[in-house]
Amino acid sequence: MTHDEHVVLVDAEGEAIGTAPKSSVHGADTPLHLAFSSYVFDGEGRVLLTRRASHKRTWPGVWTNSCCGHPLPGEKPADAVARRLAYELGITAASVVLVLPGFAYRAEMNDGTVEHEMCPVYRALVTEAPRPNPDEVGDVRWMPWKEFAEDVMSGLLAISPWCAEQVPLLAALGPDPSTWPEADPADLPPAARVAR
Repeated sequence: MTHDEHVVLVDAEGEAIGTAPKSSVHGADTPLHLAFSSYVFDGEGRVLLTRRASHKRTWPGVWTNSCCGHPLPGEKPADAVARRLAYELGITAASVVLVLPGFAYRAEMNDGTVEHEMCPVYRALVTEAPRPNPDEVGDVRWMPWKEFAEDVMSGLLAISPWCAEQVPLLAALGPDPSTWPEADPADLPPAARVAR
């Protein structure tokens, strides 16, 4: 990915208000911007966890959900999920389904670096083994969803702050990720409702 990749800046209602280089938006005064989180599952109901590469600007070396990223201006978030899964993990998703359209969060690292995102959450299904890109991913691990969710919610598993907030919301959708209902794209932030 190029270093001049742009992210979509949004206001509190989720309306697009401009773009900015990705390299410039993660600091002490991170503006609210559009992102996504995805949870990749295999046919056995296991979730793919990834450890962020140690040189990442935000939360380096921290375990998190399968893949996160930013839709490019004019890109559907589901297409961004597929693009980043291919780039970060070398996998093609058999399906990408919206499950939490309205998730948003703000988190601050010990050094003052802030993440501030409107971050719809997607479930992806894969049938192939990941091939992690070391530029993005330090390690991967498959884990049964029930065990993972319980460990996150009980505090037994150290995980990224956004993942810690998302897991209880996902668990509330039901114990079997394959039966989570697909959310209505109309409930996405307006900036994420891309027509093409």
